[in-house]
Amino acid sequence: MNDLVRVEPIALLPTPAGCAVFLGDGVKVIVFYIDPSIGASINAVLSGTKPPRPLTHDLFSQTLEAFGGEILHATIVDREDEVFFARLFIKAENEIMEKKIVELDARPSDCIALAVRQNAPLFVKPEVWGNLEDMSQVLEDLREQEDAPPGFGV
Repeated sequence: MNDLVRVEPIALLPTPAGCAVFLGDGVKVIVFYIDPSIGASINAVLSGTKPPRPLTHDLFSQTLEAFGGEILHATIVDREDEVFFARLFIKAENEIMEKKIVELDARPSDCIALAVRQNAPLFVKPEVWGNLEDMSQVLEDLREQEDAPPGFGV
């Protein structure tokens, strides 16, 4: 994992077609677009808001924990056109089985929603990261707008 780029969600922005997720490493910021319901799921955790009933990502996270599992990390591994691909790494260890590491194909949005629930790190493969445009200035410009929507900053 030393060669992976560690990123954090730094902003969520509602768009007419969904939600823009900005991820950054402290130097560079990237953006991709997700379903608004998953954006709301991520934002709920990051803002400390507890929904009245568990969301799907809460249920999955609680199920993992009940079976002795935890999310080790999530990694964005590829991009084809505007579609991003990710892998979710889960460790399971309980009284009926030995330690097991499972790697699952997953949407980056689901990976982020689960990782923020379990405080798991997010990474991007360096070859993917290097090919993505730095959106730092775009994010800064959006934050400077007086009419930035509430809940914009993470």
